[in-house]
Amino acid sequence: MVERCHERDTLISIFPQMALWSPDTPCSCDCFVSVPPASAIPAVIFAKNSDRPRDEVQEVVFVPAGTHTPGSRLQCTYIEVEQVSKTHAVILSRPSWLWGAEMGANEHGVCIGNEAVWTKEPVGEGEALLGMDLLRLALERSSSAQEALHVITGLLEHYGQGGSCREDTTPFCYHNTFLLADRTEAWVLETAGRLWAAQRIQEGARNISNQLSIGTDISAEHSELRTHAKAQGWWGGQGTFDFAQVFSLTQQPVRMEAAKARFRAGQELLQQQQGGITAEVMMGILRNKESGICMDSGGFRTTASMVSILPRDPIQPCIHFLTATPDPSRSVFKPFIFGVGVAQALQVLSPTFGAQDPVRTMPRFQTQVDRRHTLYRGHQEALRLMERDQDQGQQLRQKQQDLEQEALEAVRGLLAGEWAPPPQELGGLFQAFVERESQAYA
Repeated sequence: MVERCHERDTLISIFPQMALWSPDTPCSCDCFVSVPPASAIPAVIFAKNSDRPRDEVQEVVFVPAGTHTPGSRLQCTYIEVEQVSKTHAVILSRPSWLWGAEMGANEHGVCIGNEAVWTKEPVGEGEALLGMDLLRLALERSSSAQEALHVITGLLEHYGQGGSCREDTTPFCYHNTFLLADRTEAWVLETAGRLWAAQRIQEGARNISNQLSIGTDISAEHSELRTHAKAQGWWGGQGTFDFAQVFSLTQQPVRMEAAKARFRAGQELLQQQQGGITAEVMMGILRNKESGICMDSGGFRTTASMVSILPRDPIQPCIHFLTATPDPSRSVFKPFIFGVGVAQALQVLSPTFGAQDPVRTMPRFQTQVDRRHTLYRGHQEALRLMERDQDQGQQLRQKQQDLEQEALEAVRGLLAGEWAPPPQELGGLFQAFVERESQAYA
């Protein structure tokens, strides 16, 4: 999916930020959302594949709600920001070397996924907030998708975005797009430096795939978005303002053309299921290899996946399915529900290295450490078995499918009112399925 761009030298002369790209650089993710009536049930359905360097480990981290001393500072991946007095509980799927997250949810049913994007605005190597930091900060500080949008844009204005987004001595920098969802609606937020545009999604299905996709249907925007575009000569100042058209690179590299194909494929897969989109449908889309949505190419692959059910009825719990392992076509989506008794599942928590972590020592990323968590190690062995022994591999894949089907049936019963476990059992649901998956690999 990632190919060499024959016009690379020419493009670099026009857009110097492209010098930070390489043919093996991860630059693909896919986010999806379904808002009733596109959903089969009265719920918003959110989904994301995180495509990253193929050996990068993603851990699933639970962070409880907290209160903080006024004026205190918060260390993110590279920089400190001012902490707020109160933060919400969050569940995060994140590359284990950084502070932020690729995707996640909070206790109020807000879900966010982010993606890399390159525009006419230059991308620098200076350290600021990563898009993944912005994502986590928004989850910790918002109780709705719209509030999360305001958190991100406010932080973007104050601190900017920047810094290398992979654990490597060669910098890899980009700007970000976000898909934000809650129980009632979704928002697409697309950025170019500190500038941004947002689109509100109140019904239907929507996806994003590493490119600007907001055209003329802009619901909110940075106050200087159009004046900046006009000053740069990208827009004449009269007539229709198409954000994607105005801010997208004039000459697209091959890898971004591939993202367009993936974006169209995602649209078609959603369109085929309009009115019948469920969590299972979203899982199927995330597992679609033919379209490239389930990525496994060269130096990167889908390293983790997430699907969330956000019921319109506030009495019903939101359910978040996370894999914590790469390749959703050979992984188990396991359900997480906020509530009493929720604790960190240790099997999906990577080891820590304190002050000796390569991301903390200067210059950064000069050494490598083993960040694999217990479930990741077991899953690696399972993938090797699937590739080495067809019969045993099929048996193991069947165990994965049976476990996931059990989880889906439990969730259907919960939402239908047919299963009413004690709160403690719900809070331990993710832990229970993680343990059973680990046992299957053992």
